[in-house]
Amino acid sequence: MARENKSRYALLGILSFHPMSGYDLKKQIEQTTNHFWHEDFAQIYPILKQLEAEGLTTSTVEKQEGRPERHIYALTEKGWGALRNWIAKPVSSQVRRNELLLKLFFADHVPVAVSIEHVQQFREFQLVLQEAFQRLKDSITQQHPVSKQSTYWLLTVNYGACVSQALINWCDDTLAQLGQLDDTTT
Repeated sequence: MARENKSRYALLGILSFHPMSGYDLKKQIEQTTNHFWHEDFAQIYPILKQLEAEGLTTSTVEKQEGRPERHIYALTEKGWGALRNWIAKPVSSQVRRNELLLKLFFADHVPVAVSIEHVQQFREFQLVLQEAFQRLKDSITQQHPVSKQSTYWLLTVNYGACVSQALINWCDDTLAQLGQLDDTTT
């Protein structure tokens, strides 16, 4: 059975805010879902064409002085229905790929210091993420009144912050264990 492309629903969801171009979609993703769902232009434009071909979106052309035309996409009733149906479906399990864990799994082939450096860098990245999540929380609470929508947005940010904090804790434990290893340990 073919795996369903969930990126289409990410785009339908972002378009539920208001009609926008592919460029605007990318900017919205960077400002909203990027901490848990990322899309590139190489994914966005083909999916937009597919959504339009399926009747889930429509597009209008906006002429611009001295610049290429912009295609503005909006959800159709069918698109709204597809988005709502997908949201209501149970969440499918996902296998995550994690390069750090893959490297640690095979780390007995390199000096322990290499693994320590990888984990320290990962920990530093998580600290940066913690700051970004706090800025995002502050932005949502300042720019959007308490509402059902802002509550849902904050739930996703809190998830990211909690996962990031758990990863910092994991890094601390891992660094302590790696610090006890020497390169002769097998």
